[in-house]
Amino acid sequence: MVILIGGVSCTGKTAMAQKLLEIYKIPYLSINLIKMGLIRGSQTCDFKVTDSDDDITVKLWPIVKGIVMTAIENNQHLIIEGCYIPTNCLEAFEPDYAKEILSFFIGFSDHYLSNNFESGITGHLKEIENKVLDDYIQPENFKKMHAKLKESCMKCHAKYFEIESDYLVETTAIYQWIDDKIKGRDDANI
Repeated sequence: MVILIGGVSCTGKTAMAQKLLEIYKIPYLSINLIKMGLIRGSQTCDFKVTDSDDDITVKLWPIVKGIVMTAIENNQHLIIEGCYIPTNCLEAFEPDYAKEILSFFIGFSDHYLSNNFESGITGHLKEIENKVLDDYIQPENFKKMHAKLKESCMKCHAKYFEIESDYLVETTAIYQWIDDKIKGRDDANI
Protein backbone atom coordinates (compact mmCIF):
# COMPACT_ATOMS: atom_id res chain seq x y z
CA MET A 1 0.00 0.00 0.00
CA VAL A 2 1.11 3.52 -0.78
CA ILE A 3 -0.39 6.41 1.17
CA LEU A 4 -0.33 9.81 -0.53
CA ILE A 5 -0.85 12.86 1.68
CA GLY A 6 -1.34 16.08 -0.24
CA GLY A 7 -2.24 19.64 0.60
CA VAL A 8 -1.02 23.18 0.82
CA SER A 9 2.30 23.82 2.55
CA CYS A 10 2.19 24.00 6.38
CA THR A 11 -0.92 21.86 6.88
CA GLY A 12 0.87 19.19 8.91
CA LYS A 13 1.47 16.63 6.16
CA THR A 14 5.01 15.83 7.26
CA ALA A 15 3.99 15.59 10.94
CA MET A 16 1.16 13.26 9.93
CA ALA A 17 3.52 11.11 7.85
CA GLN A 18 5.89 10.92 10.83
CA LYS A 19 3.05 9.81 13.11
CA LEU A 20 1.89 7.20 10.58
CA LEU A 21 5.47 5.91 10.41
CA GLU A 22 5.43 5.50 14.17
CA ILE A 23 2.01 3.77 14.18
CA TYR A 24 2.34 1.46 11.15
CA LYS A 25 6.13 1.27 10.71
CA ILE A 26 5.72 2.43 7.10
CA PRO A 27 8.56 4.68 5.91
CA TYR A 28 7.71 8.04 4.43
CA LEU A 29 9.20 10.27 1.81
CA SER A 30 8.72 14.00 1.60
CA ILE A 31 8.44 15.24 -1.97
CA ASN A 32 10.17 18.38 -0.75
CA LEU A 33 13.33 16.28 -0.27
CA ILE A 34 13.16 15.14 -3.89
CA LYS A 35 12.64 18.76 -5.00
CA MET A 36 15.58 20.07 -3.03
CA GLY A 37 17.78 17.15 -4.06
CA LEU A 38 17.15 17.91 -7.71
CA ILE A 39 17.65 21.66 -7.25
CA ARG A 40 20.88 21.24 -5.28
CA GLY A 41 22.27 18.15 -6.97
CA SER A 42 21.35 18.29 -10.65
CA GLN A 43 22.97 20.67 -13.08
CA THR A 44 20.10 19.99 -15.49
CA CYS A 45 17.26 20.74 -13.06
CA ASP A 46 14.93 23.13 -14.87
CA PHE A 47 13.02 24.57 -11.92
CA LYS A 48 13.88 26.53 -8.78
CA VAL A 49 12.51 26.96 -5.26
CA THR A 50 10.71 30.18 -6.19
CA ASP A 51 8.70 28.58 -9.02
CA SER A 52 4.98 28.11 -8.40
CA ASP A 53 3.73 24.93 -6.75
CA ASP A 54 1.81 24.13 -9.94
CA ASP A 55 4.95 24.43 -12.08
CA ILE A 56 6.97 22.28 -9.68
CA THR A 57 4.18 19.69 -9.55
CA VAL A 58 4.35 19.31 -13.33
CA LYS A 59 8.07 18.56 -13.03
CA LEU A 60 7.99 16.32 -9.93
CA TRP A 61 4.78 14.33 -10.32
CA PRO A 62 6.16 11.97 -13.03
CA ILE A 63 9.06 11.11 -10.70
CA VAL A 64 6.74 10.57 -7.74
CA LYS A 65 4.41 8.48 -9.91
CA GLY A 66 7.38 6.27 -10.85
CA ILE A 67 8.30 5.85 -7.18
CA VAL A 68 4.70 4.88 -6.35
CA MET A 69 4.55 2.34 -9.16
CA THR A 70 7.90 0.81 -8.18
CA ALA A 71 6.86 0.51 -4.52
CA ILE A 72 3.62 -1.23 -5.53
CA GLU A 73 5.40 -3.55 -7.98
CA ASN A 74 7.81 -4.54 -5.20
CA ASN A 75 5.01 -4.97 -2.65
CA GLN A 76 6.56 -2.27 -0.46
CA HIS A 77 4.53 -0.01 1.79
CA LEU A 78 5.34 3.69 1.56
CA ILE A 79 3.93 7.04 2.64
CA ILE A 80 4.59 10.00 0.35
CA GLU A 81 3.65 13.50 1.42
CA GLY A 82 3.90 16.90 -0.14
CA CYS A 83 2.20 19.84 -1.74
CA TYR A 84 3.23 18.56 -5.19
CA ILE A 85 0.59 15.81 -5.46
CA PRO A 86 -2.09 16.70 -8.00
CA THR A 87 -5.68 16.25 -6.83
CA ASN A 88 -6.37 13.99 -9.81
CA CYS A 89 -3.35 11.82 -8.96
CA LEU A 90 -5.25 8.52 -9.02
CA GLU A 91 -6.18 9.10 -12.68
CA ALA A 92 -2.50 8.69 -13.53
CA PHE A 93 -2.54 5.01 -12.53
CA GLU A 94 -3.94 1.87 -14.09
CA PRO A 95 -6.62 0.23 -11.87
CA ASP A 96 -4.26 -2.45 -10.53
CA TYR A 97 -2.00 0.31 -9.19
CA ALA A 98 -4.79 2.64 -8.05
CA LYS A 99 -6.33 -0.02 -5.80
CA GLU A 100 -3.06 -0.11 -3.85
CA ILE A 101 -3.06 3.67 -3.22
CA LEU A 102 -4.75 5.54 -0.40
CA SER A 103 -4.71 9.24 -1.21
CA PHE A 104 -6.15 12.26 0.54
CA PHE A 105 -5.64 15.98 0.94
CA ILE A 106 -5.64 18.23 4.00
CA GLY A 107 -6.77 21.85 3.93
CA PHE A 108 -7.81 24.66 6.24
CA SER A 109 -11.11 26.53 6.14
CA ASP A 110 -11.18 30.33 6.02
CA HIS A 111 -12.48 30.20 9.58
CA TYR A 112 -9.48 28.17 10.74
CA LEU A 113 -7.02 30.38 8.89
CA SER A 114 -8.59 33.56 10.31
CA ASN A 115 -8.56 32.30 13.89
CA ASN A 116 -5.40 30.19 13.99
CA PHE A 117 -2.88 31.60 11.54
CA GLU A 118 -0.24 32.52 14.12
CA SER A 119 -0.95 29.92 16.79
CA GLY A 120 -2.01 27.05 14.55
CA ILE A 121 0.16 27.52 11.49
CA THR A 122 3.16 29.82 11.78
CA GLY A 123 3.65 28.73 15.39
CA HIS A 124 4.40 25.20 14.15
CA LEU A 125 6.64 25.96 11.17
CA LYS A 126 9.71 24.27 12.60
CA GLU A 127 8.19 21.16 14.21
CA ILE A 128 9.45 18.76 11.55
CA GLU A 129 11.16 20.85 8.87
CA ASN A 130 13.17 24.04 9.20
CA LYS A 131 10.69 26.41 7.52
CA VAL A 132 10.78 30.19 7.72
CA LEU A 133 8.01 32.76 7.56
CA ASP A 134 8.13 34.53 4.19
CA ASP A 135 5.83 36.22 1.67
CA TYR A 136 4.48 32.80 0.64
CA ILE A 137 3.20 32.08 4.15
CA GLN A 138 0.72 34.93 4.53
CA PRO A 139 -2.98 34.75 5.52
CA GLU A 140 -4.50 36.01 2.26
CA ASN A 141 -2.21 33.88 0.12
CA PHE A 142 -3.05 30.83 2.22
CA LYS A 143 -6.80 31.49 1.96
CA LYS A 144 -6.51 31.55 -1.84
CA MET A 145 -4.39 28.39 -1.96
CA HIS A 146 -6.70 26.45 0.38
CA ALA A 147 -9.80 27.53 -1.55
CA LYS A 148 -8.14 26.43 -4.81
CA LEU A 149 -7.18 23.05 -3.30
CA LYS A 150 -10.69 22.45 -1.97
CA GLU A 151 -12.26 23.35 -5.31
CA SER A 152 -9.85 21.09 -7.17
CA CYS A 153 -10.48 18.17 -4.78
CA MET A 154 -14.23 18.55 -5.19
CA LYS A 155 -13.90 18.68 -8.98
CA CYS A 156 -11.70 15.56 -9.05
CA HIS A 157 -13.65 13.71 -6.32
CA ALA A 158 -10.44 13.46 -4.29
CA LYS A 159 -10.74 12.74 -0.57
CA TYR A 160 -10.44 16.08 1.19
CA PHE A 161 -10.29 16.81 4.90
CA GLU A 162 -10.89 20.43 5.86
CA ILE A 163 -9.74 21.56 9.29
CA GLU A 164 -12.42 23.91 10.58
CA SER A 165 -11.61 24.75 14.21
CA ASP A 166 -9.67 22.19 16.29
CA TYR A 167 -6.63 20.75 14.52
CA LEU A 168 -5.95 17.94 17.01
CA VAL A 169 -9.54 16.74 17.18
CA GLU A 170 -10.09 16.97 13.45
CA THR A 171 -6.83 15.26 12.50
CA THR A 172 -7.74 12.45 14.91
CA ALA A 173 -10.67 11.78 12.57
CA ILE A 174 -8.23 11.58 9.66
CA TYR A 175 -6.09 9.03 11.51
CA GLN A 176 -9.24 7.01 12.24
CA TRP A 177 -10.23 7.13 8.55
CA ILE A 178 -6.75 5.90 7.57
CA ASP A 179 -6.89 3.13 10.16
CA ASP A 180 -10.32 2.03 8.95
CA LYS A 181 -9.07 1.94 5.34
CA ILE A 182 -5.98 -0.05 6.28
CA LYS A 183 -7.90 -2.52 8.44
CA GLY A 184 -10.50 -2.90 5.69
CA ARG A 185 -7.93 -4.26 3.28
CA ASP A 186 -7.88 -8.06 3.05
CA ASP A 187 -4.14 -8.16 2.37
CA ALA A 188 -3.08 -5.43 4.81
CA ASN A 189 -0.04 -6.98 6.40
CA ILE A 190 1.15 -3.76 7.89
